[in-house]
Amino acid sequence: MRGELARLRASLADAEETLRAIRTGEVDAVVVGGSQGDRVFTLQGAEHAYRVLIESMNEGALTLSTDRTILYANQRFARMIKCPLEQVIGGSFRRFLSAEDRATLRRLMKRADKSGSKIQVLLMAGDGSQVPAQISIRPLATNSSSRATVGMVVTDMTEARRTEGLLRALTHRVVQVQEAERAGVALELHDNITQLLCAVLFRSQALADNLSARDGSSKKEAVKLREMLGKTAEEVERISRNLRPGVLDTLGLGDVLRVTSTEFADRTGVSVKLACAQLAVRLPADTELALYRILQEALKNVEKHARAHHVGVRLSQQGSFVELAVVDDGIGFDPNRRADGPKARKGLGLLGMSERAAYVGGALKVKSVRRAGTEIEVRVPLVAG
Repeated sequence: MRGELARLRASLADAEETLRAIRTGEVDAVVVGGSQGDRVFTLQGAEHAYRVLIESMNEGALTLSTDRTILYANQRFARMIKCPLEQVIGGSFRRFLSAEDRATLRRLMKRADKSGSKIQVLLMAGDGSQVPAQISIRPLATNSSSRATVGMVVTDMTEARRTEGLLRALTHRVVQVQEAERAGVALELHDNITQLLCAVLFRSQALADNLSARDGSSKKEAVKLREMLGKTAEEVERISRNLRPGVLDTLGLGDVLRVTSTEFADRTGVSVKLACAQLAVRLPADTELALYRILQEALKNVEKHARAHHVGVRLSQQGSFVELAVVDDGIGFDPNRRADGPKARKGLGLLGMSERAAYVGGALKVKSVRRAGTEIEVRVPLVAG
């Protein structure tokens, strides 16, 4: 018994010394045992200075064989997955991935070229937790005496995801405050400004009626004043309705889509074809408002930029989801164009629509080809949650 214990201690000491030599660059190869016998992998670039640099990285660094055996891993990766380093090197990288991520990684490694590729995964840590991570994959140069290897840089995305969540929560809060402010302004316009304009309009009408044809130019000016006041009252009412349409709360999304499409067509001269399906249930108030705002922004983009002659608006139900699509026959644009240049304001509308969709658990897709029109499609759950 004592002899067996001594043998095990000696083997453990040898293993620890081997790992120390690998990490410090004192060896150039590692032997990995397997079902087909021992295999020798050379560790190219194992110079001490290189290893010191890799160990000082804030990202995990790995070298894998083509069958995903871990030939080398730095301490940062071991801490990331909460496993001792000696349990990482020589094992399979697949044990840290879900079945879905394994399949995706296998496809990427098969077609990875010199430029490399990236994938976002959930790493299965040793304590059972999941670590969101981004993996950068790049084939490593080989020579005739060694098997092909793949280099990986693993970035822990936990903090980035947390920051993203905080920013999204802040965006949602901004949307809530913005909608509350819009509702307040709409109420003020409707209850105060519109009523005052209507009162002035009636007085100007009475003034025009009291003037006879003998008053000549004075009567003409009174009639023009009445017409201008009428148009002003209509414009204020339109602005109030766009800020917060009362019909959205009382009648629902379908009627608002019809009113908005008709008003847009009358004002711009662009033909609008509306197809509105009967939904199984009424959408939550936040979802209806988000879809209405997305339609507003899409039509605004058509008016300002598309130079379109026809627009199609379609509301449909696909299983447990609702889809709103806005299609135009305008000049189109490049959806991948960066929005940080001198014309960045054009990209903010798409960003706002995307955030609106995400706010209610949905997603936005934009398809556009230059001189071939644009399609904006948003898909949201039928029931909130």
